[in-house]
Amino acid sequence: MSLIIGPYKMRNCLVLAPMAGVTDRPFRQLCRELGAGLTPSEMLTADTRLWSTRKSRRRLDYEGEPGPVVVQIAGAQPQMLATAAREAVSRGAQIIDIIMGCPAKKVCRQMAGSALLKDEDLVERILAAVVDAVDVPVTLKIRTGWDQEHRNGLRIARIAERCGIMALAVHGRTRACRFQGKAEYRTIRQIKQAVAIPVIANGDIDSPQKAVRVLKETKADGIMIGRAAQGQPWLFSQIDFYCRYGKLKPAPAKHQVRDIMLAHLQNLYRFYGEYTGVRVARKHLGWYFDACGIQAQLRNKAVRVETATEQERLVKTLFSIGEEYPDPGCNLAA
Repeated sequence: MSLIIGPYKMRNCLVLAPMAGVTDRPFRQLCRELGAGLTPSEMLTADTRLWSTRKSRRRLDYEGEPGPVVVQIAGAQPQMLATAAREAVSRGAQIIDIIMGCPAKKVCRQMAGSALLKDEDLVERILAAVVDAVDVPVTLKIRTGWDQEHRNGLRIARIAERCGIMALAVHGRTRACRFQGKAEYRTIRQIKQAVAIPVIANGDIDSPQKAVRVLKETKADGIMIGRAAQGQPWLFSQIDFYCRYGKLKPAPAKHQVRDIMLAHLQNLYRFYGEYTGVRVARKHLGWYFDACGIQAQLRNKAVRVETATEQERLVKTLFSIGEEYPDPGCNLAA
């Protein structure tokens, strides 16, 4: 099953969810290598005056990434978003993704992200302005609504299709839910039934079995995976295998996990430089160790080290039999 957005046909229907502070270029490249069909960028402000900051320059760095390059922009002013879309395309973006699903308070305070769902007229003006501004596909990410009493995802989806949006990702929670409770998929199914554009289901998809169940339940064209990929980016290949063959792919062996982690660390050091790379790597190491069930005292030691050499050494010893640390207790094949 392949996801098609405009002229682009992905190798499968699996999409990495854009996550600020997580889906940088090294992580996107890793997820693509491990089975993701599409890997959008981190959220980028629509205020292009801020694009000269170090953080924004890194978010605009797509060197070496396979296409299509997806750039996600956030804002609340139609013409500012249109300008940002044009500028992103001039810098290599092949798909523009507009975020109206982020529940973060600092985003919603600016009437951006999921706060926009409150104002359907503004949503329409934003989508029309961005679609008219660029000649590449424009996609949209939303939630099912602002809160339980204002679940207007279906109306937003129809507005999006009418404005020329080429694909729609829907997180099965309202903004008020944030990430609490369970995602619901009934609204996503209703949206899929109401529009002809591709619909991507998002929310609580954390296993191959759950991925297939959500695809069947929603009839969606694709699924988006976010937090579940933190610490186990190989989840994409496991889901892809299960979708294709109807059976579970064996978990990666310990030496494979070690090699994935080391390659990720080295890419982080190259991208950020050693000082910043080591600090960015700490959260990823924490997620890897959590996913593998590594003892807390070993995990805490690993994420406090100050140099790239020491980080790499700790990973090698944790995942090597017969060295100074005991078996980390990973739920992985030996």
